[in-house]
Amino acid sequence: MIKATHSLRVRYAETDPMKYVYYGNYATYLEVARVELLRHIGISYDEIEKRGIWLPVSEYKIKYIKPAFYDEELKIEVSIKQRPGVRIVFDYEIYNEAQEKITQASTVLFFLDSQKKKIIHCPDWIMEYMKVYFP
Repeated sequence: MIKATHSLRVRYAETDPMKYVYYGNYATYLEVARVELLRHIGISYDEIEKRGIWLPVSEYKIKYIKPAFYDEELKIEVSIKQRPGVRIVFDYEIYNEAQEKITQASTVLFFLDSQKKKIIHCPDWIMEYMKVYFP
């Protein structure tokens, strides 16, 4: 399993009139955490794209347990629990400043050859970064 944690502070523009985080902003929070997890293992999202691989999201599931609020610092734990194939699954848990789990989510992305527009298996060069986690 690969696991990383990313923190962010809720900005005013991300909230609704009640100062709750607007639900649509969670997708962005998850994307930021996902990119940081890849950086954590040594690979940048930019490098993946430069090498001709796109990672479109095919599934997005989220459960809102409690709201997040303006100016609150959130901790997003993101993990990859299984070896990628043609898909890669990211699981997330978001915690508030009181260390309460407020959100649980998952995203499924697939590997797409950007030139051929065809779904492919996770490239070997990406698996090199993950081999210590999935021997």
